[in-house]
Amino acid sequence: MPRLVAIDLPTSDAWVATVVSVWERGDAVLPIDARLPSAAKDRLLRAMRPHEVRTTSGIRELPEPLDTEIGDALIIATSGSTGEPKGVVHTMSSLAASADSTSRALGIVAEDRWLACLPVAHIGGFSVISRALLTDTPVVVHAGFDADAVNVAECSLTSLVATVLARVDTTRFRRILVGGSRPPATMPANCVATYGMSETGSGIVYDGFAIPGVDLRIIDGEIAVRGPMLMRAYRDGSTSIDSEGWLHTGDAGRLGVDGRLSVDGRIGDVIVSGGEKIWPEAVEAVLQQRMTDFAIIERADPEWGERVALVHTGEAPRLDEVRDLVKAVLPAYCAPTIMIRLENIPRTASGKVRRRELADLVRDAPIDEHH
Repeated sequence: MPRLVAIDLPTSDAWVATVVSVWERGDAVLPIDARLPSAAKDRLLRAMRPHEVRTTSGIRELPEPLDTEIGDALIIATSGSTGEPKGVVHTMSSLAASADSTSRALGIVAEDRWLACLPVAHIGGFSVISRALLTDTPVVVHAGFDADAVNVAECSLTSLVATVLARVDTTRFRRILVGGSRPPATMPANCVATYGMSETGSGIVYDGFAIPGVDLRIIDGEIAVRGPMLMRAYRDGSTSIDSEGWLHTGDAGRLGVDGRLSVDGRIGDVIVSGGEKIWPEAVEAVLQQRMTDFAIIERADPEWGERVALVHTGEAPRLDEVRDLVKAVLPAYCAPTIMIRLENIPRTASGKVRRRELADLVRDAPIDEHH
């Protein structure tokens, strides 16, 4: 049976060559985030059960491995909404479909060259390399994101997270895919806001519209996706794809009459205050032009059930100013009623707020009385 090979090596051309060699054997790869502490790596290996792990020290065989299926090419570890490691299994055919669809959407030409500078243990970083390999498009691989290095790279295409966009010279690229957390309110014309997840192989919605080969549907308020680039299953054999082939994303959203997708946020993140539903990302989108490192989160309240709390790390407008900004765009019940200051806001590598972790941090945190 095919094997699963964990790769815990610095990102480089040699890393790419390792992936290619594993694929040529018919095996699948599990990229390991080099930034993880040893205990976290061990926990991930126990959960994913690869046959071996390749490190700078060599190849180490692991106990109690779990075989992959013929055709499997990639397992990407994701915590999803539970916080527990899950393995998203992609086949070579799903990666090829993703590469073809995104390349068609971007109008890839022979002169294009990809820059890979995001963490390869996340789908946003790995998919840059896989689409380059599977479409025979040249790729330049950086060990990680470094703004100075990005600004001198001789490449026409790249993928970045929103939090680093302002640090690079965007004019150097023909197209920049922007994913991870919510995109900035305004972006250069050559930047594309993407929506996708590990289960979809990469971004499958560009600037609100599905890319070729992707179907979108709203089922009971939840965004559902169908297409050949979807995962096969999770590592444990479970799936979030129904019998008709629709992947249930766990995100709430709406489709306009023109087919444009609007994403409200994770269904589990909705704040219910006084019976009204508030989407944190909608409130954050209003405030992002005035604030940088902040997040909207719920805080339990005996009268309202939950209150809308603004968590920030630095200077912030006064609460009445914040409320006025929000109420100018959204219903008044969406405006924060308290502000809380923390030293840091927990985020994923792609810049997304770890809302469950943040909710635990603010549960008993003192209110910022200065605001």
